[in-house]
Amino acid sequence: MSEEAKKQGNYSADNIQILEGLEAVRKRPAMYIGDVGVKGLHHLVYEVVDNSIDEALAGHCKNIEVIINSGNSITVKDDGRGIPTEMHKKENKSALEVVMTVLHAGGKFDKDTYKVSGGLHGVGVSCVNALSTNLKAEVHRNGKVFVQEYSQGKPLYDVKETGTTDRTGTEVTFQPDTSIFTVSEYKYETLSARLRELAFLNKGINLTIRDEREKNENGEFEEGNFYSEGGLKEFVTFLDSTREALIPEPIYVEGSKDNVAVELALQYNTSFSENLHSYVNNINTIEGGTHVAGFKRAITRIFKSYGEKNGMFEKLKFDISGDDFREGLTAIVSVKVPEPQFEGQTKTKLGNSEVTGIVETCAGETVTNYLEEHPKEAKQIIQKVILAATARHAARKARELVQRKNVLSGSGLPGKLSDCSSKEADKCEIYLVEGDSAGGTAKQGRDRVFQAILPLRGKILNVEKAMEHKIYENEEIKNMFTGLGVKVGTEDDDKALDISKLRYHKIIIMTDADVDGSHITTLILTFFFRYMKELIERGYIYIATPPLYLVKKGKEAVYAWNDEERDKTVTELAGEGKKENVHIQRYKGLGEMNAEQLWDTTMNPETRTLRQVTIDSAAEADHIFSMLMGDEVPPRREFIEKNATYANIDA
Repeated sequence: MSEEAKKQGNYSADNIQILEGLEAVRKRPAMYIGDVGVKGLHHLVYEVVDNSIDEALAGHCKNIEVIINSGNSITVKDDGRGIPTEMHKKENKSALEVVMTVLHAGGKFDKDTYKVSGGLHGVGVSCVNALSTNLKAEVHRNGKVFVQEYSQGKPLYDVKETGTTDRTGTEVTFQPDTSIFTVSEYKYETLSARLRELAFLNKGINLTIRDEREKNENGEFEEGNFYSEGGLKEFVTFLDSTREALIPEPIYVEGSKDNVAVELALQYNTSFSENLHSYVNNINTIEGGTHVAGFKRAITRIFKSYGEKNGMFEKLKFDISGDDFREGLTAIVSVKVPEPQFEGQTKTKLGNSEVTGIVETCAGETVTNYLEEHPKEAKQIIQKVILAATARHAARKARELVQRKNVLSGSGLPGKLSDCSSKEADKCEIYLVEGDSAGGTAKQGRDRVFQAILPLRGKILNVEKAMEHKIYENEEIKNMFTGLGVKVGTEDDDKALDISKLRYHKIIIMTDADVDGSHITTLILTFFFRYMKELIERGYIYIATPPLYLVKKGKEAVYAWNDEERDKTVTELAGEGKKENVHIQRYKGLGEMNAEQLWDTTMNPETRTLRQVTIDSAAEADHIFSMLMGDEVPPRREFIEKNATYANIDA
């Protein structure tokens, strides 16, 4: 055997696999649906719903229904035209079978059938079929009912006619394949949040969801109905429901040019944060893109011109920047583009250059008219902009002061930080620990090579209700900025986040498992969401999960993370004996554990459970943070009563 052949080993033509059709999807599912965890599982539902939404956008569907069946299968029904069932000339089989079993097949690719279609990956329902142990498609069309079932994407029989009908539409029921997905349980809240979003983004469509897995205390299944007549105008009002509005009604823009439909709504409020959410063909473009650039340009140009024309900026001693026009602004920009080009890290950034000018023109005309017709509101907005510019100037000075102090003090690291010896950011992690005593225990129990500890004293500032310069005066927040090695603000952009010197790629929030601990976690998460969102988007933020109980009998000791585990452990340890002989210790604080216990349960990468913080929907997250950390009490109380897990612990 030649040296060259030896080098190649057994790699020959026989090793090159040609994956036929849907086999490729089963082999590499993450390529098609993003991942095989919670996100991917829910994405299957969105792919099927997107088909129904496309029918609605084409004007043929009014009602879409999602049912979570017992056993976590899903049914999606619509009253569209129904997938065609006639023979497909080229494939020589029913068009329904082609749509269900061939990747990238469907009406979306024919510009006469659908002008615009949603869906990020564009792989369609055949992908859902490939990743389901079984799927049943039922089509009501031309007065007849047609059915076909599949297993792992393969038809079990030819399309058959099973009866007559007086309606039209498609009904798809599928069971995700548990051998592919790492999770199998659908979350009602996640699905309903997406359906609500879709209702706002596509006004006039009725979307319903029903969870048939178990009944509530009233003997009813949980269900939700989402319908929006006002579209984005109502979406902005919903997002701002816990903030104080500056103008009575959102400014609403609707227009189109060169087959690109533009819809946007904006509302000013008294808060200090900018909340700009953007969509292309119903996809949340978290990285923005050309449509967002067009919107920002329009807002800056029009408000600046109005303020200058009316002499409102004359007393200012410094320039107004684009950011100042967007402080306290909640806006949603939604465009429908026939052939979107996506780019960016997560393929959620719009790249079509022509869209910038189209959005700028549409927004420009409407907003200019609004300001001319509403001088009182225009004056309030400009006053808010001047306040924002003044605060930004103060924040820049406060920030520069913090950063200058760091340089002067040598290492620039906070004195409370117990750093790790490794300097490789991708291998290092930092624990943000509640309180000095727990911080002390964590320092003793950690692995000093890659684990750093930063104790935080008490509750950090609620950034939701504070002006930016106040944030840089808060000791705990200053320690987080400097400890992490993150800088905010550049010469050109005061809001820009520089994470090039980020020192840890795992930032772990570790608080007590009680109400106060949860509050501190929420305060820290609010800070990251408002000021360091990129760290969440990159997957660097985690929450530690210390155990709630230590269950002991004699020398045997077992940790339990919830009440079910505790009860099960008590039964197991008691065996034939009495349960009274089993001792339960409830950990109220991290400080109650010694260093070894904290390492074993919460800090050892081999045995711990970390929950990664992700943003499924930035709009939903924005709404929840403003509700939890804002001034309005009733919605917060209602949310806590519905979602609290500690209600019976700290009574």
